[in-house]
Parts: sequence; C-alpha cells; structure tokens
Amino acid sequence: MRFLSNEVRFLVRVGFVTALVVVAKVLVHAVGGEVISLNALFTGIIAANVFLMGFLLSGVLSDYKESERLPGELSACLENMAQEVLGIGITKPEAGTGACLTWLSRLTDDTVGYFYKKVDLADLLESVNGLTPQFEALQSATQGTFIARLKQEQSNLRRTLIRINTIRETNFVSTGYLLADLITFLLCVGLVLTSVEPFYESLFFAGIISYLMIFLLMLIRDLDNPFGYYEASSSADVTLQPLQDTAARLAKLGGAEPASSVRFVQLDLQAAQTLRAALDDVLAQTNGGQLPLKVDVAPSPSNGRHKATAPSPKGADRAK
Repeated sequence: MRFLSNEVRFLVRVGFVTALVVVAKVLVHAVGGEVISLNALFTGIIAANVFLMGFLLSGVLSDYKESERLPGELSACLENMAQEVLGIGITKPEAGTGACLTWLSRLTDDTVGYFYKKVDLADLLESVNGLTPQFEALQSATQGTFIARLKQEQSNLRRTLIRINTIRETNFVSTGYLLADLITFLLCVGLVLTSVEPFYESLFFAGIISYLMIFLLMLIRDLDNPFGYYEASSSADVTLQPLQDTAARLAKLGGAEPASSVRFVQLDLQAAQTLRAALDDVLAQTNGGQLPLKVDVAPSPSNGRHKATAPSPKGADRAK
C-alpha cells in the first residue's frame, strides 16, 4: 500500500474494518443468530454516539488548526535569526559569523528530525540553548538591539517547540476516547445481531452505519496528533514544507564560507592582466619605458579595493 496516498490508505483501512462487520453479519444471518429487533432505543444509542464523536471532533480540530501554522512559525524564527546573523557578518566581516550560521543550519536539520522522532526534545532544546554562547560571541561586533532580537527569536523558537511537543504527546479527553471506542464496538455488534427484513436492507444499513462510525472514530484519533510523521498509519499530518525549505536555504548559508570572505567588488583576474598589459604599453610609448606601471591585483587591506602602484622615481634611478 506504499504506492497509495495517505488519504486512500486511510479509506482502505476503514473499509477493511467495515468489511469484517459485514462478513460477521452474513455469517450470523446464515446460522440464524439475529436475535435483536430494531427499535427506537437502538437508534437513540446511535445518535448519542454520533453526538459524542462530534464533541471529540470539535475539540481536536482547534488544536489541529493551531498546529497548521506552527511549522511555519518555526521556519520564520530560524530564518529570521539566520538573516540577522548574516547581516552582522556583512556589516562586520571580522565578527566571524560562520560558526553561528552553521549552528543554525544544524539546528534546523535537528528540528526536522524531531518531527520524525529521530531527535529527542531534550536534545533539541539543548541545541536551542546552545545559541546563547553563539550570540554572546557576536555581541562585541554589533549593537545590543540586534542581539536582543536574536534572543527574542530564540525564546519564540523554544516556546513553539514545547507547544508542539504538548500537542503531539497529549490526547484530548482520553476517557472520551474510551467511551467512544466502547459504544462503537457495541453498536457494531448490535448491527450484526439486529434482524431487519429483507436481509439485503439489513446488510446495507449495517455496512453504512458501521463505516460512518468507524471512519469518525479513526479520523478523530488521526487528527489528535497532527505531527504523526513517524506513524505509518497517520494520514492527517500538517505539512512540513516550510520547515524543509528553510532547512535547504540555511544549509547553503551554513556550508558557505564565513561572512568575512564576502567581497562586494570582485575583479576578474584575466581582465586585470589585460589592463596591466595595456597600461604598460601606454607608458612604454609615453616615456620610452623609463617608468613601467606595476599593477597590484591583490586587494588593499583597508577597503578591499584593487589598486595600481608604480615605483618611485628614486627607485627607478637606482635601477639604472
């Protein structure tokens, strides 16, 4: 069933359980075991079970709607911190922001792994706390407001991770689930043992009612954990695409050279050599080759720009 989508696999699982109810209904009818007559009390129990499931469904939907935006908030926190650190590196190349960017990239990968239960929450929070010394190392190279913004994003990241873990590990009204499971099982047994004539109508209603109740019960359990990526049976998980896209972007920043190697003006070496040869020819024609120009292709330590230097006339006299 790996080639099927999550939604189709969910419907197939519900259909398989319903098929067991239908087969049991056929076998009981064949041996004459339908001993319950259809009455208003039976339909009332079905209505009560549907009401209970509606209550459970409304409860888990509120958490599910909140969970839909949490991966995006994680992505925003991580990328905001990375862009702040990158800006510090551009303004102060000597700050050495490469280590912090690498840490953020690894933290993003660990966050993605946490959703698949490859990383524990305790280890992930240790990585989040490990940003503190990284930020402190940058404090001398920038203003305090930048570090304050970084720490605020760090706090938001920690809060969001704890909230995600609470939603994932906590069931909504466990006793309500137990009651819904019990009533659904008893109703399926009652549908199997209920006598309705003609038989094909009894088989049809038993299949439809049991399918709806089993579908609702399995759907509620699936929605109760919107982060069940590690479960093969989970089909109603929120998307992690924003977080995965952020991990790919930060991997490029974390794997790149430190910000101190960034250059705003780059000089093509071949163009510099061509310019040097042309200037030498012009000076040779102008002063008979007495004062050739020396082009220094290396950047100046002060401003990173390329400059051309020529020997002093006194040095030229000594050369003669």
